[in-house]
Amino acid sequence: MGGERSRILIMEKAKKKIVNVLFIVAVIIILAGGFYLAEKSILPHEITNAENPVTVRVNSGSSLGEIAKLLDEKGVIRNVHDFVLTVKIFRAANKLKAGQYDFQPGLSNYKVMKKLIEGSVSDEKIVIPEGYTSKQIASLLQKQLDIDSTEFVSLLQDEKLLQESGIESNSLEGYLYPDTYHLNWGISARSVIKRLVREFNRNFTDSLKSVARQKGWDVHQIVTLASIIEGEAILDDERRTISSVYHNRLVKGMLLQADPTIQFIIPDGPRRLLNRDLRLDSPYNTYMYAGLPPGPVNNPGIKSIIAAIDPADTPYLYFVARGDGGHTFSRTLNQHLRAKRDFDRHRREVYVKKRK
Repeated sequence: MGGERSRILIMEKAKKKIVNVLFIVAVIIILAGGFYLAEKSILPHEITNAENPVTVRVNSGSSLGEIAKLLDEKGVIRNVHDFVLTVKIFRAANKLKAGQYDFQPGLSNYKVMKKLIEGSVSDEKIVIPEGYTSKQIASLLQKQLDIDSTEFVSLLQDEKLLQESGIESNSLEGYLYPDTYHLNWGISARSVIKRLVREFNRNFTDSLKSVARQKGWDVHQIVTLASIIEGEAILDDERRTISSVYHNRLVKGMLLQADPTIQFIIPDGPRRLLNRDLRLDSPYNTYMYAGLPPGPVNNPGIKSIIAAIDPADTPYLYFVARGDGGHTFSRTLNQHLRAKRDFDRHRREVYVKKRK
């Protein structure tokens, strides 16, 4: 009996030792795993020859594996497997957001993951020039923000957007305010349009609208005329004079004969206009139809809008380019034809010099 008891005690002690050893091994493994996770996920890593932020565009619908591969290719992370493991440990695979990001060199996997979860996207500087048409704006946004240009143009006639904007028109052409914007890559076409129209409403103030109404003009008419002025003017100090020509012609019931309205309807513009272009049958053809066209032919800036509201007081009915950015203004058709011959001669001289 005594021998049996001794064997049992020895076995129990041995088991305890084994359990203790296993516990110590488990602790070591856990600690090692923790150090590994910290080293791979939390501690920053060095990226040589990378002082500037790294820009990465994460497309909508990208999988965790695709995002990890992209980050690895850009040098933001150093191991695809480690980044994927970090994201899975934090159960964040479905929380990573699309967008354009600027990553500083040396970020840990955890900080990279956190930035993607928070959607801390970077801005893209977008410069929309005065006088751009909606199609030109759509093309610009597609190049810089990857916005669907077809969707953008289509949304300009969206009834809900028109109602929300308070614009009394069947299209938002003319109401996309030209300016410098900072927009997030991945922003929707609808959101961009709302932002541009909001800037239009902010700049075309109630006081300006009041002055226009006092002169017998509504907002749509002013923006339409402003777009024509914008299409013609190169020098700021000529805007009000150009406006006066169109105001004078409207008062006399003359055709506006405004080239920007033709540029709007030709499919391959802007380009030098041909005689056949002036015969295109369209309500926008101001060489054929009297009065203003149905709507704006581009998106004018505030200087042209103000010029449309407040034209200079002149007797001019005609103007033609001089070839230096400015125009020659005339009261009579004969004066205008002489100025046009002078411009044609100047253009031929320039052409001959280029040929030599």
